[in-house]
Amino acid sequence: MNWGCTPQIPQDSSAPPAAETMPFVAVTQIVEHPALDATRDGIQDELKAAGYTAGGTLTWKWESAQGSPATAAQIASAFVAEKPDVIVAIATPSAQAAVSASTDIPVIFSAVTDPVAAKLVENLDQPGGLVTGVSDLSPVDRHVSLMQEINPNLKTIGVIYNAGEANAVSLVNLLKDQAQIKGLSVEEATVANSSGVVTAAQNLVGKADVIYVPTDNTVVSALESVIQVGIDNKIGIYSGDTASVKRGTIASLGFDYYDVGRQTGKQVIRILEGESPGNISVESVDTLKLYVNPKAAEAMGVTLPASVLDQADTVVD
Repeated sequence: MNWGCTPQIPQDSSAPPAAETMPFVAVTQIVEHPALDATRDGIQDELKAAGYTAGGTLTWKWESAQGSPATAAQIASAFVAEKPDVIVAIATPSAQAAVSASTDIPVIFSAVTDPVAAKLVENLDQPGGLVTGVSDLSPVDRHVSLMQEINPNLKTIGVIYNAGEANAVSLVNLLKDQAQIKGLSVEEATVANSSGVVTAAQNLVGKADVIYVPTDNTVVSALESVIQVGIDNKIGIYSGDTASVKRGTIASLGFDYYDVGRQTGKQVIRILEGESPGNISVESVDTLKLYVNPKAAEAMGVTLPASVLDQADTVVD
């Protein structure tokens, strides 16, 4: 999908520039789901606010890999051949593909959990080279505390993830560390693609007191199937991202992915204005908000404590 266009040859100084003279931003996204879509929207809106309007003063091209790392690699190679001013890669698999394909084009990543473990950069403060971006590392320790507050008798946390996603592996390792600290156990269920998510969720029934869905793109893209398992079996489903609460998980403490996109957009603008990505530190998101979904909790047989409801920034209707 190419949102850029080639305008007519300008007849006066107020007409838009020719496409070949416009800044060119190419965006690759591993899969479409609300959190990543909101990230993309935030990037585009931040660019527009700075005067870079798709089809007017900016050539904007966006492609989704539909959940396939192989497709992500193909998109990255095609983008490199088109020589944009910057490639923006949303989520870890797309970022890894873009960094692997590019030798001379800046890459800005977004919604990447662990840029160092994913081998995108070696140093967060001084990335060097052509790569930087925004990390969406979840506050897993606080997620565990939130699940304990809502489920006082919690003993075992079930987690579904794609072991092929570096970001998901990092999050599950954090989850296991935090669970051990709090005297809890973790039951893992791995998937290779979205079609296996419902079976993985069903396999956790009877083994886990709750199911936690980290910011794993494979699982989040099939979230509704996990939620249905939670409803059918009266197991609370919790998420690493707040966008999933609106889709039917019980609660999450996190950030708005639209804001992640706006923050990423600011970095893209710095690149378009001549700054070297290697001199831009990798940024994290500091503002956290508590989202709760009382209807989802009721459907899963879970009672939300007044203490949690009173702290909530957003209560989903």
